[in-house]
Amino acid sequence: MTTTTTPRLSRATIAGYAAGSVGTGGFGTLPGLVLLVYLTDALAVPAAVAGLIVTGAKVWDVLIDPFIGYGSDRDLARTGSRRRFMTVGALALPVLFALTFAAPAGAGPTAAAIWVLVAFLLAATAFSLFQVPYIALPAELDATYDGRTRLLAWRVAALAFAILLFGAGGPALRGGGDSTTGYLVMGVVSGVVIGAGMLVASRVAPRRPRGEAAASATPPPSTSASRAWALAVRESADALRRSRPFRTLLVAFFLQAVATGLMLAGAAYVARYVLQDEAAVSYLFAALIAPALLCMPLWTRLARRDGKERGFVVATVLFAVAALGMIPLLWVPGAWVYVPTALAGVAYAGMQALPLAMLPDVIAHDARTHGEGRGGAFSGVWTAGETTGMALGAAVLSLVLGVTGYVSTRADEVATQPAAAVDGIALAFSVVPAVLVLLSLVPLVRYGLRKGDIDDTAPELPRDHPAPTDRSRD
Repeated sequence: MTTTTTPRLSRATIAGYAAGSVGTGGFGTLPGLVLLVYLTDALAVPAAVAGLIVTGAKVWDVLIDPFIGYGSDRDLARTGSRRRFMTVGALALPVLFALTFAAPAGAGPTAAAIWVLVAFLLAATAFSLFQVPYIALPAELDATYDGRTRLLAWRVAALAFAILLFGAGGPALRGGGDSTTGYLVMGVVSGVVIGAGMLVASRVAPRRPRGEAAASATPPPSTSASRAWALAVRESADALRRSRPFRTLLVAFFLQAVATGLMLAGAAYVARYVLQDEAAVSYLFAALIAPALLCMPLWTRLARRDGKERGFVVATVLFAVAALGMIPLLWVPGAWVYVPTALAGVAYAGMQALPLAMLPDVIAHDARTHGEGRGGAFSGVWTAGETTGMALGAAVLSLVLGVTGYVSTRADEVATQPAAAVDGIALAFSVVPAVLVLLSLVPLVRYGLRKGDIDDTAPELPRDHPAPTDRSRD
C-alpha cells in the first residue's frame, strides 16, 4: 500500500480555519454561561421552565442538523464548496444572537420566555448553518492523520482563547447585577465578534471544480422539503450504522458535552452563591483556559507519539480527577477551587483537541471504505450530539435547582437561596460531571481506529459493514 501525501497546509489556511472557533467558542460559551441565569435572575422565569427553554432550543438542533448536513453535501456536489451555508449562518447569527438578549424589560415571565425561546431557536439555526459544514472541512483540507492533528490543535487553541474571551468578557460587558440593558449590550457586541470569526472561516472552505465535486458526491434530484429531510435522516442513520468508530466517539463526546455544559451553566451560580463573589466567574474561566492554552502543544505531541485515542483517555481521566477535587466546595468554599479548575483546564485542552482531530479521521476512513461525499452527514450528527449534550447539561442544572428549591428573581431583585440549593449547585459542579466523563470511557475503549488506518499503512482497513454495491444517493 502507498502512503497518502498532501501539500502542507499554509499558515493562512490554518489561521483562517482557527478563526471559526472564535464564533463557535462564543456561541457555545455565552448561552451556556448566561442564558439560564438570564432567564431565572433577570426575567423571573422559573428554573424548570428556563431549563426547558435552553434544552428545547438545542433539541431543535437534533432535528435540523442532519438536514443541514445533507444540504451541505448536496451544495458541495453542486457548487464544489461548502462556503455558501457557512456565509449565510455567519451573516444571520449576530442579529439573532442580540435579539435573544433583547426581551422587553416590562414583559412578564411567560412573554419573556417565549421571546427568548423563539430568538434562540433562530440563532441556533443560523449557527448550525455555519457549524455543520465547518466541522466537515478538515477532512477536505488535509488528507493525513498528523496534518489534521495540527490543523485541529490550532483550532482548539483558538477555541480556548474564545472561551476565555467570552467567558470573562461577556460578564464584564453585562456589568454588575442582572440589568436587562447590560445583557443586551453583551448580546450585541458578542454577536458581532462571533459573526466576524465565522465569516473569516467561511473564506477557507476549498473550492473544487464542479465536475470533480459531482464525481465524488452526485446530488440527488430535486425533492420536496419533507422528502429531503427524510433522506437527510437516512444518511445520518446510515453513518451511525456503518461506522463503529463514529458511534463510539460520538457517544463519548456527547457524555463529555453534558458534563462540560453542566459546569459551564453552573459557573455563574457557583460564583454568586457558593463563592459569594460575582467576579469569581471570570477568575474561574481564566483558571480553566489559561492552562488549556499553555498545554495544547503537549496534547498534540502526545497524540503524535501514542495516538489520539490514548491521549483522549488520559485527558478524560485527568478531568474526572479535577472535578472530584472540587467536592470540598460543599464545606469550605474558597480561592483554592482555582487549583483543581486549572487542572481541569489542562485536561479540557485534550478533551477538545483530540476528539475534534479524530472526527475527520473517521470521515476519511468512511470515505475510503464506503465512498466519498458524506462528510456533511457525519458533521450534522456530530453537531446535533454536541449541542444537545451541552443543552442537557444546563437541563440537569435546572433540574437540580428546581428540586433543591432555588428562588428565581427579576432584574435588580435579591433573594436568599436555601442551603439545599447552594449545596446542589456545588454538587452539580463537581460530582455529576466527574461521573459523566468517567462513563464516557466505556464507549471510547471500543473506538478502534489507528493511524495506520488513516494514512494507508494498515494491512487492511477495518469495517463494521460491507460497503454497499450501489452508492447512489437517491
